[in-house]
Amino acid sequence: MLAEQIPASIVAFDLLALGDEDLRSKPFAERRRLLEEMMEGVDPPIYLTPTTRDASVAQDWFSRFEGAGLDGVIAKQSSLTYREGERVMVKVKHERTADCVVGGFRWHKAEDGVGSLLLGLYDDDGTLHHVGVASSFTAKRRKELVGELEPYRYGTSADEEKSHPWLSGWGAPDAGESTGFPAGRIPGGPSRWTGKRDLSWEALRPELVCEVAYDHLQGDRFRHATHFRRWRKDRSPSSCTYGQLETVVPAELDEIFALSS
Repeated sequence: MLAEQIPASIVAFDLLALGDEDLRSKPFAERRRLLEEMMEGVDPPIYLTPTTRDASVAQDWFSRFEGAGLDGVIAKQSSLTYREGERVMVKVKHERTADCVVGGFRWHKAEDGVGSLLLGLYDDDGTLHHVGVASSFTAKRRKELVGELEPYRYGTSADEEKSHPWLSGWGAPDAGESTGFPAGRIPGGPSRWTGKRDLSWEALRPELVCEVAYDHLQGDRFRHATHFRRWRKDRSPSSCTYGQLETVVPAELDEIFALSS
């Protein structure tokens, strides 16, 4: 059923062996040439990634195909051999910034500070949606964040905490979601990606705003974890809306893969 409804594709971008020949010691330019020869005449759903040596063409792809859900472009030296476990290629990714409400946080797994900040944006109806997290803090910064968030933590009153927009609506299914999330996207919901991972979090009064850098949106949330840039105490939480996010013109993947044919 899934094969019919969501057919899978294979996208080739490198060739490490051909028959019994180990190609890992060959330069990328030669591996790519052999890959193109091997895949000549293949039909969808098998694809070959397009490549170019022209920087202006790469810049065009970088800008034009973000709407297809691509993070950016990969730059490789044509003389490089395959280097297992090493980051020798360069990922040129989109990065934008957004001001988000900090609606909560999760403790770090080592329990030595804050692991991640839970970010929210308001929609046109005034509903605060969980849109992602800011994480990857250093050990020192994790400990500093505990004190910085302290003024926004709820007291011992459970009733006060229940007024939080991500807690007051719990249990009300969102008609627009098929995943079982309650009205307004909130943290801690079930996901096929997280499995049994601990998703518990601590609510904060939604009064604190931070600027984060993000590379891409997937639907109405950040596709990857964002990077904390700074606090925005000059910004009111109500001004942190989806309206500040740049809208990308959609593109078709078929157009991208046509470049390699």
